[in-house]
Amino acid sequence: MKVACQIFRLLSRRNFSAGTKMAKSKFEYVREFESSDRCLPNTWMVVRLDGKGFHKFADKHNFEKPNDKNALSLMNEAAKSVMKEFKEITLAYGQSDEFSFLIRRDHDLYNRRSSKISTIICSLFTSAYVFHWDHCMVGKTLLYPPCFDGRVILYPDEKNVRDYFSWRQADCHINNLYNTTFWNLVLKGGITNQQAEERLCKTVSGDKNEILFSQFGINYNNEPEMFRKGTVVYRPKDRSKRSSNVNVEHIDIINDAFWLEHPHLLNKIRE
Repeated sequence: MKVACQIFRLLSRRNFSAGTKMAKSKFEYVREFESSDRCLPNTWMVVRLDGKGFHKFADKHNFEKPNDKNALSLMNEAAKSVMKEFKEITLAYGQSDEFSFLIRRDHDLYNRRSSKISTIICSLFTSAYVFHWDHCMVGKTLLYPPCFDGRVILYPDEKNVRDYFSWRQADCHINNLYNTTFWNLVLKGGITNQQAEERLCKTVSGDKNEILFSQFGINYNNEPEMFRKGTVVYRPKDRSKRSSNVNVEHIDIINDAFWLEHPHLLNKIRE
């Protein structure tokens, strides 16, 4: 993987001499059709990746329901590859088929061009997903290439950043509680998908917890934290600028504890 990243870095960051020569030809005018997509300076940048058609992808590759631990670990490995390549990223959060990457507000990566940043991070994540497939998905053959889309969102201050990641983790909890209840009703309760949907319609969290415990003996709070809270990948203190080391944890990022313990993630990095 180290060699692959070195090749990727060389291809993505070098200036090709052929392109320089082309700029002086009579065809140079076509560049005027390009629109500027440089992001506002001094803003936090979040790049969110989402799997395209991943319900079908998961079914074709027989992912376990409601959660496939190996598939989630594969997503985490792909995210780690992205963070090891781009030191400008201080934090990433992932759940299900999505991952969000936080880029420092003081960076000038690719001249802050939105399309450049989103496409390169998306392509590296996807290639790393394929690269690590055999290691994580032991005994399963990759039948066709996965696909992820990417977008860039700008946030003006730290509160917005924290609220964004709180939103994604809250979404993880809501979706996982529903899916855990739904698939237990179908796989263990012996009812159809439609019947499970009707059973869960208009239920609240307490109702779902009661179904899991009373019918299947499952205490939702004892479910693996990776399923309930998602995955947090972040740079350790004092190594945010140069080191490729990252920590991977499945912890709460909605409350203050994580951010108080790691204030460097949202502070300006001193040289």
